[in-house]
Amino acid sequence: MTDHDAPASQLWLVRHGETEWSASGRHTSRTDLDLTEAGVEAARSVADKLRGTSFAGVLASPLLRARRTAELAGYPSAEALDDLREWDYGADEGLTTAEIRESRPGWTVWADGPAGGETCEEVGARADRVIELVRAVDGPVLAFSHGHFSRVLGARWLGLEVTDGAHLTLSTASVSVLGWERDTPAVLHWNHTGTLC
Repeated sequence: MTDHDAPASQLWLVRHGETEWSASGRHTSRTDLDLTEAGVEAARSVADKLRGTSFAGVLASPLLRARRTAELAGYPSAEALDDLREWDYGADEGLTTAEIRESRPGWTVWADGPAGGETCEEVGARADRVIELVRAVDGPVLAFSHGHFSRVLGARWLGLEVTDGAHLTLSTASVSVLGWERDTPAVLHWNHTGTLC
């Protein structure tokens, strides 16, 4: 590899389409919800955002909302990867941030973690395993995952702390691309809701 070459590995991240709980701001990890009608339409639109790119591998969280998004985007045979599941929210499952803050003022998942759920270290270890797998592939890998977990992946790809994912907002049915600037990990696109050129 010359100074001007970048590694061939890239991680194309798709956050699943809207669910009833994502639309209302409820923390959703283990609860296996399907997409709303709007989520289905948005998931179909992901196909246009990915058109023209050939992927060396396609992965998806085993949860229904991610698998359905993959299917509607044109990837029904995406390989299920348990490490792509959403951050486990424990006792905070199904609650909004406002509801959690009634008993824990100022709470954020990034600073405080979920009650009885995964720690930052645990969710970071999963993200690191995904990144190691992707970087071993010669070419772009497409992954259908979830909001908070994809933000953790973005932070860890850059070598940042899990908590730095707080700065990477992510819409449903968006596409993000993690790659390289020469040999430095970089964000190439983030939270893209239009067509990627």
